[in-house]
Amino acid sequence: MDPIEKAIRSAFEKGNADDKAFRENVYRKAFAALDRALQANPNLTVEAAINRRKVLQAKIVEIETEFIPAVRAAEPELPDPLAGAFEMRMEPGTAPTIAAPEVSIEPDGTRQHQAGPGDLGAFDVRGELAPPSESGTIDREPSVLPDPDASRTRRRRRPLAVFFIIASLAALIGMGFLFAFQTGLFKSPAERDTSVPNPPSTAEGEDFIPENEEPPVLSSQPGEDRAWIGIFSPSDATSVSAPTDTTAEAMEDESGNFFRIRSGETGSAIVFDVGQGVLEQIAGKKATFDIVARAAEGQETEMAVDCNFGELGDCGRKRYAVGYEKADFLFELTLPAKSPGAGGTIAIVSDFANQGKAVDIYEIKVSVGP
Repeated sequence: MDPIEKAIRSAFEKGNADDKAFRENVYRKAFAALDRALQANPNLTVEAAINRRKVLQAKIVEIETEFIPAVRAAEPELPDPLAGAFEMRMEPGTAPTIAAPEVSIEPDGTRQHQAGPGDLGAFDVRGELAPPSESGTIDREPSVLPDPDASRTRRRRRPLAVFFIIASLAALIGMGFLFAFQTGLFKSPAERDTSVPNPPSTAEGEDFIPENEEPPVLSSQPGEDRAWIGIFSPSDATSVSAPTDTTAEAMEDESGNFFRIRSGETGSAIVFDVGQGVLEQIAGKKATFDIVARAAEGQETEMAVDCNFGELGDCGRKRYAVGYEKADFLFELTLPAKSPGAGGTIAIVSDFANQGKAVDIYEIKVSVGP
């Protein structure tokens, strides 16, 4: 199961998947999360961004078809669960999202398309463009006998349909250029803002993450059968370094002990020491790091993680959407077989947007695999 389908189905488990409104909310959040990921990655081309939206839309349509038989049996006439799930919009500072057509399911099981402003009709089973009916729906069932009047009507409307197709393509191209301009794709490398390192375009940590869902994991999940090596626990405050414009405070509630960290307005990170002995144990091996955390004060945030392991290298920049629930945020590294020479660090920015949001850190640990 690919990460997109897995994330959507995991979101369904949090509520009533048979509820159309609940599913539509999950789909909207999926597109919103994809938009945030695309905006955070200015190196991504317009074509790649459009393809990612098409892949997400196709996967949603595939999942939604599983609920159609249940809708037919329970309700004689009900709009398609995808109707209104998405909207085409282009707001300043955001990327365009793809709109899904509205459809309905008739009592006899016929699936019909709801015509709207600028509707171009739909292809019937004979491959011809059928115009909307006066009721605002387009029947996808072929007529038994040919209708000469209907054929003449279709021929008259074909020029108008071609015009709308051309206009739609022009609008899509225009929005693509606007998206490219806003994200700085037309600028030279010297003109782009490089004050904050951009994550790689293939980083799984920035793929679709629905709200209140755990982030995707590279290959492993935390489990009781793993032998974990502790890096940080709330009982040891000496391994935490907080710059002047940041805070790190030991706290406790019904969920247990934790450190509440808050980044400064300058985006400074709170640093957690990784002992030299820990690095020596994982050198030359495949290591899985686990940061157990949650968003503080009921405010969801985006957490950024950087590593510096001296002679063993770094982990690159990782970014995670952190929700209200305590969760495991993991990443994997294959470290070179050499002596680290010294200890290392893991630096965490609690709010990548620099809005002052905090994160509760319960534990940082690492385990090694074969």
